[in-house]
Amino acid sequence: MNVGKKLFKYVLYYKKSFIGALCLLLLMVAAELSGPLIAKQLIDRHILGIEKPWYETREPGENTVTYKGKYYKRGDYFNEQEEKGQEVRILQVQRQFVFVPEAVKVDGERLVQGEQLIIKRNAETGTYPAEILSTRDLFLFYEPELGKIVNLILLYFGFVAAASLLEYGQTYALQVSSNRVIQKMRIDVLKQIHRIPIPYFDRIPAGRIVSFVTNDTEAVKELFVTVLRNFFTGAVYITGILTALFILDVRLALICTLIIPALAGWIYLYQKFASKYSQTIRSTLSDINGLINEAIQCMPVIRAFSRQRTVRQEFEDKNVRYFTYSNKLLTLKALTSNNLVTVLRSLALTAIIWYFGGAALSGQSVFTFGMIFAFVEYVERLFQPLVGMVNQLAQLNHSLVSAERVFRLMEEEGSDVKDEETPRLKGNVKFEHVSFAYSDDHYVLRDISFEAKQGQTIAFVGHTGSGKSSIMNVLLRFYELQKGTVTIDGHNIQTLSRQQVRKQIGIVLQEPFLFTGTIASNISLDNPAISRELIEDSLRAVGAERVLQHLPKGLDEPVIEKGSTLSVGQKQLISFARALAYNTPVLILDEATSNIDTETEGMIQSALEVLKKGRTTFVIAHRLSTIHHADLILVMDRGQIAERGNHDELMRQRGIYYQMYQLQMRDRANVPV
Repeated sequence: MNVGKKLFKYVLYYKKSFIGALCLLLLMVAAELSGPLIAKQLIDRHILGIEKPWYETREPGENTVTYKGKYYKRGDYFNEQEEKGQEVRILQVQRQFVFVPEAVKVDGERLVQGEQLIIKRNAETGTYPAEILSTRDLFLFYEPELGKIVNLILLYFGFVAAASLLEYGQTYALQVSSNRVIQKMRIDVLKQIHRIPIPYFDRIPAGRIVSFVTNDTEAVKELFVTVLRNFFTGAVYITGILTALFILDVRLALICTLIIPALAGWIYLYQKFASKYSQTIRSTLSDINGLINEAIQCMPVIRAFSRQRTVRQEFEDKNVRYFTYSNKLLTLKALTSNNLVTVLRSLALTAIIWYFGGAALSGQSVFTFGMIFAFVEYVERLFQPLVGMVNQLAQLNHSLVSAERVFRLMEEEGSDVKDEETPRLKGNVKFEHVSFAYSDDHYVLRDISFEAKQGQTIAFVGHTGSGKSSIMNVLLRFYELQKGTVTIDGHNIQTLSRQQVRKQIGIVLQEPFLFTGTIASNISLDNPAISRELIEDSLRAVGAERVLQHLPKGLDEPVIEKGSTLSVGQKQLISFARALAYNTPVLILDEATSNIDTETEGMIQSALEVLKKGRTTFVIAHRLSTIHHADLILVMDRGQIAERGNHDELMRQRGIYYQMYQLQMRDRANVPV
């Protein structure tokens, strides 16, 4: 699995936004990195530039200075047509400036003795006449530079302001783009969850799947928002800084480029050791989510059987494992990131000292103070993105591991959810020599054959594990059969999409599930084709109106998770109304009355009679008294149909059904009133 390529495909969905953010980033880096170059220009040309050669000129003009009745202009301000007069120099000696009325041939250690300037350089010594300049006279020579200095300062702050605005723009653009990527990724994950076959959910705890959708995608978001931003910014910064260093001095810039392979090697080593820690951390976090989800759903059972201590111990074990590996990753980060920055900074500063110091000691230094300032400033700035990149290595590893887990879910085989217009079938269902196994060759259904015609009621009875629910799972295509065929009105369900098959089938479960919302939304399931009037008619038809009329808000009464504020009978009646509103030709009742009290059972039975009219109904029965009037009863035993017939026929056979019926009647007769 190439996680990088898959992430890049998501980036391509919003490439314009990312390209825009990258362009803003490039402009921001250019604005920020222009600062040292402006400072170099300011120092070398306009502040220390006063020490450059000056020449007498005959006429005053722009950039000229009047000193003791004569006009002087700096040599770099002369154009080709202008004639240069006597060369003079302005030199700094410690904290004073002196005027030298002639050219200076030697530069080195400076000393003023009386009215003479002595310059020593190794064995060579030069002596020149000199006048100490007052502050007022010195200002005369700086006056032509003041406007240029102010302009450069304003330009510098202009770039700083522009960099701040550009940073805001690129941060905002990158955040928006990243949020869009994660939004699409979460939608895709949810779509994939709907595509994945039901057996997948038998293997993976619900809490772990929730962790995929929430925690792991959030970690991927951090990859775009924080990690990649730091790495992209760092890469652009480093490229820009190295470019500026090459402009200043090629040899020292080449030395600084050694940082790049050192950083790459360090990242490789870090990833090698950190990846296994991150895998364990993310997996353990998913297990913790799964345990918490299970504990919340089973809280009544946990308290009833006093399993709080056991659950707490299981949670503590996983929590300790998460804590241990998180600490290992933090230790690895602490041992690498700060050390890496310190080592690289020390190497860079050593190179600068060796290079500039060596040139100065050899007497061959051609470096200006502005260049040295710019070089040191750039090298210092070089470590800011390095620190940011190294500090994000742990998050990078977490994000990549999370992305891998998300994409592993996305790669699970599934079928697309198709919103197809399917004509309503009559409901003639036929099983022909169907065999089915949940795994390998352990068949739970063996050579099942029967036919249910429109309007008939087919009941399935048998002991637990005999295959009753498996028949319904095959009919609904929750699982795919291995042998035989199942048809509805002659259409092989294998040739139809799962949605086409399920649109023909309504289902009422033993434990009806209600979604968070209202009673009305739980009947329509927010299907726009089901009107308010149809909802009311469905409730009235199954007799639920009398049971629900006492609720303060009626159909708009809020329903919290799993409908825990409603009784079992109320939830079951809402499920019946839902099945009736969807008006499917085939109806499955999965032990729909097994959890109903005797008083409510009569009302439920009346609702069932309304619900079954004109429909092919499959009943998985626990109470045999509820299926007396079934057209066909199939007695399941170890995955096979052991007996078949209506109630009277099976009673006459005195087989399995007869024994089950007699046992239930005896138990009911012995129940004290």
